[in-house]
Amino acid sequence: MNTTAHEYRTGWKRALIETRNTLTSPSDLAGLVVPMLVAVAVLYFMRGVEVEGAPVSLGAMNMPGLIGMNVVFGGIITLVSMLVMDRVNGTLLRAKSMPGGMTGYLVGQIGSAAMFLSLTSIILLAVGLPLFDGLEFATPDRWLLFLAVLAIGLAAVMPLGAVLGALINNPKNMSLVMFPVMASVAVSGIFYKITALPEWLQWIGQALPMYWMGLGMRQALLPDSMAAVEIGGEWRTLTMFAVLALWAVASMALAPRLLRRMSRRESGSAVASRRQQMQQQWG
Repeated sequence: MNTTAHEYRTGWKRALIETRNTLTSPSDLAGLVVPMLVAVAVLYFMRGVEVEGAPVSLGAMNMPGLIGMNVVFGGIITLVSMLVMDRVNGTLLRAKSMPGGMTGYLVGQIGSAAMFLSLTSIILLAVGLPLFDGLEFATPDRWLLFLAVLAIGLAAVMPLGAVLGALINNPKNMSLVMFPVMASVAVSGIFYKITALPEWLQWIGQALPMYWMGLGMRQALLPDSMAAVEIGGEWRTLTMFAVLALWAVASMALAPRLLRRMSRRESGSAVASRRQQMQQQWG
């Protein structure tokens, strides 16, 4: 227990250091701020677009979806890119060589990404509330629901990103993750009614965390009357939490096994081979 506690404390310290480095790096801050500003600007120009029968504008309708997509897309891609790049630069090999190093590394990366995504989600919320009329966030039950959806969403996608990152051993294969995640945005109803899609696509969308994350954020931020456009005409709160929890449990169970298998394959020759391949690609 003492050893495990030490590994988690080390990982938490690593998370704090990496988060601080990100927030003090101009290039990293630009990568944080610019995409959010672009997305909010697009929605801002939609705030005058009215949807027949809806109590809020098109911009307000899409604001919760933007926050949900930020968590799922950012959580998966951030963990995958971290693991892939750290395999190339030898960070994983160094972590493997230390007692409990892999646990501390994984806790640090997940903790840093979770704090980063929580911050961006809160920033998006703080920007969106004054810009878009109709968003409802004035009662404690809304605050608690928002925080609960954010927490369960992070728990679902962070280890999922670790699972996918453990399967990718070269940066050039990142597209194998990027394209499916982008496709999940298209079938999740994150920016439009999922009921407008063919029924078979609706079933695919409902099998993915992107849909349920968007649904939870819509419930937290939109008027209750907006539930009428959802599947079944309701928010399906318990189902939303259950599906995201299932994703969290499954990916948390799978991630350590895949990471242990990945770490066993790490060696100095493997790192050197990856570096040589990257040099040849960029040559």
